[in-house]
Amino acid sequence: MKATYQCERGVKGDAKVDSFSDRGRIRGKLLLFASRPSRLRIDLVSPPPFNSIISTLTTDDGHFSLLDLREHKFYEGPATACNIARLTEVPLEAHALVSLLGGQAPLLVHRDSDLQMEWSSEGYYVVRIPSTRGANEEVHLAPTPADFQKPWSAQRLRVLDVRVAQQGIELYHASLGAHEWTATAPAQVDPDGIDPPIPPSGPPCSVEVPRKIQIEVKESAGDVLFRYEDVKVNPPLPPGVFSQPVPAAVERIFVDCGV
Repeated sequence: MKATYQCERGVKGDAKVDSFSDRGRIRGKLLLFASRPSRLRIDLVSPPPFNSIISTLTTDDGHFSLLDLREHKFYEGPATACNIARLTEVPLEAHALVSLLGGQAPLLVHRDSDLQMEWSSEGYYVVRIPSTRGANEEVHLAPTPADFQKPWSAQRLRVLDVRVAQQGIELYHASLGAHEWTATAPAQVDPDGIDPPIPPSGPPCSVEVPRKIQIEVKESAGDVLFRYEDVKVNPPLPPGVFSQPVPAAVERIFVDCGV
């Protein structure tokens, strides 16, 4: 899996989102950047005919901010799972969400000698990862159709399923599907020719990215489904894309888990 996605540094995408939690249901469109290891920007767009940004979440270097233009509030604090859930509805660490949005499985800290792998009769590898910190992870990996008959060491892999539990309690479950090939985004060019072009954030790269990513967290009753309408890898990253200034005339609120 790591070799398959070695050239991928991150993704930029337009996606539809459908999320459920005990706070209700949210449906809409997202514009997102996800850059390894843990940088995020997610813009929630209002429905047509307005198509304007109504909320923006950013994480960078452990810092979280969320601007809610509907409530005129600016939340900031550590980039914890519960803070990220204020928009996504699923409490997931930033590095884990970045990995999943790019089609990869976030991996627990482990010793390679403890890994277990077997082939399922349903056509995928089952990899079991006991963490050094008491958690367990199961990942389902399938060869791409073009590589199915190749030796395992030559196969490119797609992630189908990720499940993480600790002490018998499921922390999250992610299912990934509708994989399609995509490539590195082109440089961002200023149409007025004033600013220099912004190059891609990584090398030329052609990988499969799942167009459908569903994440469930049973403990919080959170469930979110991302459906990419368009996605590219290694996009240009404009300065400040993973941070946001505090606008005037909004209430500024420090938040952390449980607050």
